[in-house]
Amino acid sequence: MKKLTALMLTSLVMLLMLTTTPAQAHPTQTPAERAREIATALRKDALYVDPAYKTAVPENLLADVRTKAKALGYPVYSIVLPLTPSDAFQGKERNVLTLVIDALAEPGLYVVIDGGSRFPWYEAHNLPQLTEDRLQAVRERALDDTGYDAGPTEVLARMYELLALPALPPATKTTKPIKTASPGNRDSDSDDSSSGGKVALFVVLGLVVLVALGLVIGLSRRRSGGSASGPRREKPFSIPPHVAATVAAEQRRRLTRETMLELTTLGSQLAALPTSQGGGLSHQQAALDARQAAEKVLDSSEDLVDVVGAMVLLDKARREYDAAVAVAADRPVDVVPDLCAFNPLHGRSSGQPTQVKSDGATLTLPLCAACRRALKRGEAPASLPGADGPYWHDKDLWARTFFGAVGDDLAGQVARGAHRS
Repeated sequence: MKKLTALMLTSLVMLLMLTTTPAQAHPTQTPAERAREIATALRKDALYVDPAYKTAVPENLLADVRTKAKALGYPVYSIVLPLTPSDAFQGKERNVLTLVIDALAEPGLYVVIDGGSRFPWYEAHNLPQLTEDRLQAVRERALDDTGYDAGPTEVLARMYELLALPALPPATKTTKPIKTASPGNRDSDSDDSSSGGKVALFVVLGLVVLVALGLVIGLSRRRSGGSASGPRREKPFSIPPHVAATVAAEQRRRLTRETMLELTTLGSQLAALPTSQGGGLSHQQAALDARQAAEKVLDSSEDLVDVVGAMVLLDKARREYDAAVAVAADRPVDVVPDLCAFNPLHGRSSGQPTQVKSDGATLTLPLCAACRRALKRGEAPASLPGADGPYWHDKDLWARTFFGAVGDDLAGQVARGAHRS
């Protein structure tokens, strides 16, 4: 038993030593300094690969990305780097894009991808010919076409290849890496052979580890008298954290886009609304204040909760605008329920506001039907997630007011900067 355990530990150590690539840590830099460093490199080569991945990505794949990016006819800046919560960009692709675009100050398509992930993030800067719908469709097709065994540079190459086409072709599934190097390129062949040898070694070591683990587990079961004929319990399905993060990011991107469009639409409608008197004027001013607050929050948003806060303010602005129009037309003002306080993305509240009691305090909150039913069953409602559990566990303005359900004048508090305190 001791020999088997020693063999297993030795194999694990060898496997980790061979498969772990030490990242070249950058000196302590501010986010702006790190962005300027990347921007300087992009002026020389529009494909930036962090030193941590220089030896990990074959040159023929990098050449493929460069070739297909140049074929697009407009500037394309590609960034491949490791992203972690402790880096200069706090592990967020959005921060990379925003700061690098500011540092480079050039029009173009900016794409960033974590070297350990397949999901490219992009932003078209001063390129009116590229629409969000077009880029989103091309990104999704590139992910579908390259398959889950493809590396990030292959996804980038396919994305640029699809962008060059006038329309998306029927979906095809690619399971082999895209290769563009000529047969006479000895350096590429040598790299491929070396990579193949390493892969074979990793597979052998992995098998040794698996066999050792199997023997250890088998002996442990014999000792504990475990029965192979007993009922097996399958682990319930759960969404992996990295997939959940991608879904949340996509949800935020979509909600941001929808909120920006509504901001523009409502702004035009308010500008065209004639100035009224009395109650109509108060509704009109409230709509202007709420819309301005929504725009302020969206411009400085840091996460999904902020974007939802902007959406709630914009919903308030829309209702005030509708009330101003009704008063001007001498019609009764419709009573529109508030959004669900636990999660405004659930939609409108249902029925009368619900009293929620906890630790001797009582809150009266507008809740959707699903959240009301959950409370009646004694279960936690499906609240909007924050940094640490439900968003209302935090201490920001949204948590303190349940998105304006508690207290008055949410727009006024935003105007005074309370959403950043």
